[in-house]
Amino acid sequence: MTTLAVMVHTQISLPPIGFGTVHLDGAAGVEAITSAIHTGYRLIDTAYNYENEGAVGLAVRTSGVPREELMVTSKLPGRYQEFDLARTHIEESLYRLGLDHLDLLLIHWPNPRKGLYVEAWKALIDARERGLVRNIGVSNFLPEHIDRLRAETGELPAVNQVELHPHFPQVDLVEWHREHGIATEAWSPLGSGRGLLSEPLLGEIGKKYGVGPGEIVLAWHHARGIVPIPRSTNPQRQRSNLEAVTITLDDADVAAITGLGRPDGRIKNQDPAIYEEF
Repeated sequence: MTTLAVMVHTQISLPPIGFGTVHLDGAAGVEAITSAIHTGYRLIDTAYNYENEGAVGLAVRTSGVPREELMVTSKLPGRYQEFDLARTHIEESLYRLGLDHLDLLLIHWPNPRKGLYVEAWKALIDARERGLVRNIGVSNFLPEHIDRLRAETGELPAVNQVELHPHFPQVDLVEWHREHGIATEAWSPLGSGRGLLSEPLLGEIGKKYGVGPGEIVLAWHHARGIVPIPRSTNPQRQRSNLEAVTITLDDADVAAITGLGRPDGRIKNQDPAIYEEF
């Protein structure tokens, strides 16, 4: 699969689609993640708070796919943002994964009221300098948070992974990322089963391209230069999701899908300006 070069300031290249692993744990999780890797996914996304880094690491190590072909991502939780704690628990993530490095490490949430995300960012920079992490980024950050990172460390994140789907298209944020050379990844790209795929428009556009509404949504992400990270335990769905980013939507269809955005489009009203997760 071709890579999607979306980052200017660090020259990182990301696959056009990733595989999400939240709730995939234990033997069943290893099986689902291994299936995804064998299907062709090369970006595998986990987090300390998913409590499945062990399952992800086992799937990666036993998949038979060369380690250098896989981009393994994890995320540092809010309770470990203090520099020394962050330093230790980045190491713990690697011990759990059974890997000698992460390809991408993100700060999971800014937790602005706690005010420690710059310390966490410095710990990610330190981890990269120690060879534990290849690339560093953030998740759920607003431009104001990223501006502070740059002001205090001189460095922008490679990636910002955010909630993004047609009910919450994040048009302004995606453009801001593009202007600053930051890659946009999308969690819950299919709306987490909250009715998005029942939108009549998606069914109508799907008929035009001969695919279902889920594939149309993933193609919409790709058309906008966004890396979606869907999750599925079904091998057929894993394959159709992977193939969706080969669909080329016309500009009118992309605009129509973006028009499904809602002012209250967030799935759980998790506004990074005030929401905190530890």
